[in-house]
Amino acid sequence: MPFLGQDWRSPGQSWVKTADGWTRFLDEKSGGYVGDLSSFCKKEDHNKENLFNSLNYDVAAKKRKKDLLNNKAKIQYFHQEKWIYVHKGSTKERHGYCTLGEAFNRLDFSSAILDSRRFNYVVRLLELIAKSQLTSLSGIAQKNYMNILEKVVQKVLEDQQNIRLIRELLQTLYTSLCTLVQRVGKSVLVGNINMWVHRMETILHWQQQLNNIQITRPAFKGTTLTDLPLCLQLNIMQRLSDGRDLVSLGQVAPDLQVLSEDRLLWKKLCQYHFTDRQIRKRLILSDKGQLDWKKMYFKLIRCYPRREQYGDTLQLCRHCHILSWKGTDHPCTANNPETCSTSLSPQDFINLFRF
Repeated sequence: MPFLGQDWRSPGQSWVKTADGWTRFLDEKSGGYVGDLSSFCKKEDHNKENLFNSLNYDVAAKKRKKDLLNNKAKIQYFHQEKWIYVHKGSTKERHGYCTLGEAFNRLDFSSAILDSRRFNYVVRLLELIAKSQLTSLSGIAQKNYMNILEKVVQKVLEDQQNIRLIRELLQTLYTSLCTLVQRVGKSVLVGNINMWVHRMETILHWQQQLNNIQITRPAFKGTTLTDLPLCLQLNIMQRLSDGRDLVSLGQVAPDLQVLSEDRLLWKKLCQYHFTDRQIRKRLILSDKGQLDWKKMYFKLIRCYPRREQYGDTLQLCRHCHILSWKGTDHPCTANNPETCSTSLSPQDFINLFRF
């Protein structure tokens, strides 16, 4: 420091930093000065100009560096972003989207519920969204969700089929909304609170309508299930994938009650839905010392998810990233399009849009 050893506040001295180092100047009151002040001022102006130019250069360089980093970040984000396309019918249009809400809006689920092969798939997807993904949907997607749900309920009321399936869906949605409405101040739902209360009242009304359904017997008299040979009756029961359907069927007639308790029937049902390891962990013996497959089944479904079964599923082409229903061809550019398609369960479909 140039002030080392003396008080810099003493009168008559002025230290200025120049290109050659620190220089001391004396003012007129002190009787003299060291160096040429006018030449120094010129040098100082020159230094200021150089400093200003250097600052401009540094700012421009930093700006270019920042833009370069931003561009790299954008490129990296673009490569990480998931774009899925949906193929509608036989057209060659591809609509890119990267969120669950966009996918839910663009895929035509309204017409899919009219197809019996796709009905269970759509219902399961609605149930999964109601459990955990409802808040991730946009306002338009949430409105579309309720519209599709209304069409599903109306179809069940008209056909009088899949009643229990829709009851469970409505109960799941109502339970989720009860939890979310309490947190509406945190903006977890899109829209006014009164609108969601009205929707919850609508769900309760739908549940009441489903409970009031009276299934009418067909007017014509012909061959019934109990008129078939026992081997055919048992073969039909083996086609049922839900144990609750077996219990309900056994309550129709005494003969069906005997068949619904068949141990081999419940054993095949357990082996269809669960792995051998899961079954070994939940062994239950009857009073006779035999495995009680019926009790094991209902215990297993409380511990593990059942195997999902759908007549038709969404397919994802790994080559061109197109979503389409099974059996719907899309303009794939791969050499072997058949090997590129992958069946998606409803949970797999939701997982596509998790980043």
